[in-house]
Amino acid sequence: MESSLRRIVLGLAFFSLTVISAVGGYILAGWAPLDAIYMVVITIFGVGYGEVKPLESSTLKIFTILVIVAGALSVAYTVSGIVQAIAAGEVHKALNLKRMTQTIANLNAHIIICGYGRIGQLLAERLSASRTAFVVIDSEPSRIAAGQAQGYLMHLGNAADESSLQAVGIHRAKAIATVLPDDAMNVFISLTARELNPRLMILARGELPSTEKKLRLAGANHVVSPTTIRHLQNINSDKKRR
Repeated sequence: MESSLRRIVLGLAFFSLTVISAVGGYILAGWAPLDAIYMVVITIFGVGYGEVKPLESSTLKIFTILVIVAGALSVAYTVSGIVQAIAAGEVHKALNLKRMTQTIANLNAHIIICGYGRIGQLLAERLSASRTAFVVIDSEPSRIAAGQAQGYLMHLGNAADESSLQAVGIHRAKAIATVLPDDAMNVFISLTARELNPRLMILARGELPSTEKKLRLAGANHVVSPTTIRHLQNINSDKKRR
């Protein structure tokens, strides 16, 4: 990225020098400033509207050729730097994704967090502090980016989808925490997770009192109520204030 930025800066500097020198050269040849600027623009960018004035002398013709060559080279050099910067960014993203995918594939006896909302973030913070291996599934790219910024293993996908759960190694996981704000989704994820891994410990979030029975029937070992969630949030807030 640094080399591409350097190339862009050098290209722009060379382009600016070319334009200033070219305008100055035409003015010295007796052209009006506006005519000189117009001539430089149509010459460098190859617009092809024709010369403002006839290029009668050989010196002026050679000068114009040099302006064309210098302008084309500076533009090409700058554009190549921009392309390199974009490509480097995409390659960097691809490499990071590949490394993260490989790391997730090597996880064993880890914990899966479904949802990176407030509760998911709290769990991730606790697990990270205790150095427990975990991975987070979320369907929102912005939350995935936020988790990656914290150094967490993140997987973009729908936690209710078997392929997403398999991608984060549910067969090798020791526990899953489905903490989405949607009770129906938590029930479905619990049911799917239990089917994929009968030995899995499942912690599920239940907003409504009537949901607890459904979650346990779906295979959840522990159900976290809103009261417990608020208690955990208060504890976390107190720790941050200290």
